[in-house]
Amino acid sequence: MYHTIVVGAGVSGLMAAFAASENNRKVLLIEKNKNPGRKLLISGGGRCNVTNRLPYEEIISHIPGNGKFLYGPFSTFDNESIISFVETGGVPLKEEDHGRMFPVSDKAKDVLDVFTKALEKNNVEIRYNTVVREILAADGEITGVRLADDTALSAGNVIITTGGKSVPHTGSTGDGHRFAQSLGHSITELFPTEVPVLSDEPFIKEGDLKGLSLDDVALSVLKKNGKPRITHQMDMIFTHFGISGPAVLRCSQFIYKEQQSQKKKEIRMSIDFHPELSRGELKNTLEKEISDHKDRSIKNILKGKLQERLVLFMLKHLNIDGAANGHHLKSEDFEAIIDFLKGFIFTVNGTQSIEKAFVTGGGISLKEVTPQTMESRLIEGLYFAGEVLDIHGYTGGYNITSALVTGYVAGNSANGRIT
Repeated sequence: MYHTIVVGAGVSGLMAAFAASENNRKVLLIEKNKNPGRKLLISGGGRCNVTNRLPYEEIISHIPGNGKFLYGPFSTFDNESIISFVETGGVPLKEEDHGRMFPVSDKAKDVLDVFTKALEKNNVEIRYNTVVREILAADGEITGVRLADDTALSAGNVIITTGGKSVPHTGSTGDGHRFAQSLGHSITELFPTEVPVLSDEPFIKEGDLKGLSLDDVALSVLKKNGKPRITHQMDMIFTHFGISGPAVLRCSQFIYKEQQSQKKKEIRMSIDFHPELSRGELKNTLEKEISDHKDRSIKNILKGKLQERLVLFMLKHLNIDGAANGHHLKSEDFEAIIDFLKGFIFTVNGTQSIEKAFVTGGGISLKEVTPQTMESRLIEGLYFAGEVLDIHGYTGGYNITSALVTGYVAGNSANGRIT
């Protein structure tokens, strides 16, 4: 008989098992892989972006998928608590751009070691290569779990921390959603987030801009009325299938949301190549450049301002003769160039699959979970934490913060429950 069983040894499961095992509670952590923390080890490019040091409001604004739910858990355990936990465990952290926190060693394994040592110290039993078949409950209360070999294990609390459906080679294959549904919980529709975007535009299929990187552009997902639903000013790249890069990953979940809202597959996006300049400022700058070099071709004037491939594509796209010099540039062509540079519109038709996404959108409905405890509102002694829930944020330490905070609160709540 265990006090608590935690299913899934990802980052939220490790934290949940630690919190649940304080005060000599008997805890079992079950993992179907042969080792723990697989996603943690590849996070932050293998350096492990363990959390973010921004204020609560900014962290939550970077978790557009139900981030406000985290105000409840944050009152018990927050980003500063994560930093303290890791550093007290012997791994000093450093702050990088936008509040991102990494181990000074730049090694994700050092962060994982903090968890495994804490679990060892608390005598947490861990079973690897072990598959849970079902969560057991009777009369609205948890009784334990049944394994794939039909063994039943008794426990007064069960915490499900099995992740979403993205990056399936780490073990996130949707088990937790199946467990939750079998106990009466609702699962909101799952969709990929933080994922490259697909486009059938001829210029994409023909590779006109393939491999072209753009620095610090403003990329927008457009609503039906043409106004931006979301804009992210970051880097991006054109690929053989569409677009990718930081700005694209952040916009990707809004492609799905606009497809749902507009009830159509093709969604428009726009790129502002000069977000640092207003339309008027860009116009004045370019007018002066043309006026100062009237004998030069438009193509060569623009090449001084933009990457050559982008210039050639723009002139072809707008059907403008790039060989014409400044004396012969028509005013309507000049306006068309400004329009393009401040808002090149193209269509996209979705994203890569959820398996290729780094984060899963959707999950266990938060209406059925108490934020202060992470306990199910339907089954006593059942808790959820991490990406199995309908919470998703941008990359930059936000998802791992959500996983660690909800993991700690679930474990701590289970710890205090009399069974």
